[in-house]
Amino acid sequence: MTVKAVNMPCTTPNVYTKVPDGGWGWTIAFAFFFVEALTYGIIKSFGVFFNDLMESFDETNSRISWIISICVFVQTFTAPLSTVLSNRFGHRFVVMAGGVLISTGMVTASFARTVVDMYVTIGVVSGLGYCLSFLPTVTILSQYFDKRRSLVTAVASTGECFAVFSFAPAITALKEQIGWRYSLLSVGVLQLSIVICGSLLRPIIIKEQEEVKAQPPEEPTETKYMLENEQTRTSIESIDSGVEITTSPSNVPGNTKAEPKSEEPKENVQILVENNSTPPEPKTKLLDFSVMRDYSFICYAFFGLFATLGFFAPSLYIIPLSLSLGISKDHSAYILSAMAIAEVFGRISAGWVLNKKPIRKIYIELICVVLLSVALFAFPFASEFWGLMTCSIFFGFMLGTVAGTHIPLLAEDDVVGIAKMSSAAGVYVFIQSLAGLAGPPLAGVLVDTTQNYSSAFYSCAAGMVLGAVFLSLVRPCKAGLCHRQQQCAEESAAEVVPELPDDFIEMDIGKAENSGKGCDGVA
Repeated sequence: MTVKAVNMPCTTPNVYTKVPDGGWGWTIAFAFFFVEALTYGIIKSFGVFFNDLMESFDETNSRISWIISICVFVQTFTAPLSTVLSNRFGHRFVVMAGGVLISTGMVTASFARTVVDMYVTIGVVSGLGYCLSFLPTVTILSQYFDKRRSLVTAVASTGECFAVFSFAPAITALKEQIGWRYSLLSVGVLQLSIVICGSLLRPIIIKEQEEVKAQPPEEPTETKYMLENEQTRTSIESIDSGVEITTSPSNVPGNTKAEPKSEEPKENVQILVENNSTPPEPKTKLLDFSVMRDYSFICYAFFGLFATLGFFAPSLYIIPLSLSLGISKDHSAYILSAMAIAEVFGRISAGWVLNKKPIRKIYIELICVVLLSVALFAFPFASEFWGLMTCSIFFGFMLGTVAGTHIPLLAEDDVVGIAKMSSAAGVYVFIQSLAGLAGPPLAGVLVDTTQNYSSAFYSCAAGMVLGAVFLSLVRPCKAGLCHRQQQCAEESAAEVVPELPDDFIEMDIGKAENSGKGCDGVA
């Protein structure tokens, strides 16, 4: 239900009484699709420039590969900065600034003369722009959806897969016509459209609708005076029953001075005014580090750290592995394209399954990670084209189930919840940066040492298995934390209850007995 405002311009936030699960969120999902295509899609398609850069700069494959490694590291390492800027200036401004940085870095790289220039332009400048564009977009998309969050995020994230499938052959054909420099320049100009996507990110405010509470019925005047008489021990009914209400201070010996009755309404009015007054809005933290004290988030962060080892390396080494098995270059390209198409179906399938209710999403993610580990272990056993094609399709499908859901799952209550989603995403992606920088070079060292590309896939599988172990600990840690918090709440509630002295009740019972005897004597 939308709270409509008069003459609300497009630059103002959307105000809802609850998470809309649609509305302007569909526009943001559309924007996220293109942001995903123009960020991760370009990163994964950058391999088409490798041979051209090696020939132009007369550099080795390892030195050229550091361009993407630095880019991915900067993108993930600066995630907390993206969170701080988004909380300070808003998601729209940050994403638009990121689009400008990405385009600037790519366009400048087309004029580079050394590989070090590429490290700075694409690695640092564009890498920072990728972080400022991607993370705020997926964060605000999660805020617009609740029940459909997993499905919408998974479908929108397929922009990366479609980009890998379409950009690689398109850029290759463009290079043959105008050369790699002008092709890189064209890619940079195309990425400037991220600014348009960022302009569509209208902030959202969830304002709960105030509920008017019904006033309790006023007591009849007769009952009111009867209660007052019971307190002062002048009512005939209280004497006959032998029961006294002793909660009034006037009934306690030593308190002979009774409080004036006229002050009670003033106190009640004052309390009502304080309760009905609007509480001051809490100041938004630029980066909430309290998530680091949450054991469930720590386990989930370690899962992301080790699982990232298996995200990028297989895409880089699948073609060299196929060539080492005697498969032609054309057929090797088909294997990579099949992996990208299977990833599309994996993302959509994972979103559809996680959208079902009731379901424990963290366990579904665990099953997908275990199957992804199996897919990585299966690659070294493939010895011909169709075996490698089968492994690639299976790996692509399972990669889509994990890659499209691991960040949105931070918004689930099993991890940190939607309230701390922004800060948690920044810290989570920051931790991933270590694996993003070390993953491809580590796989390369193993390949150089063993002279076998299968070792790269074994290292990725080992990291994925460790990630599955930490992911399996997320739910137990959250359940244990909630149980401890409930115990603390019960203990604190027990301490708040005041303890009455033992002689307090005995004294009142004695008074009641004396009053009853007096009445019997009169009778």
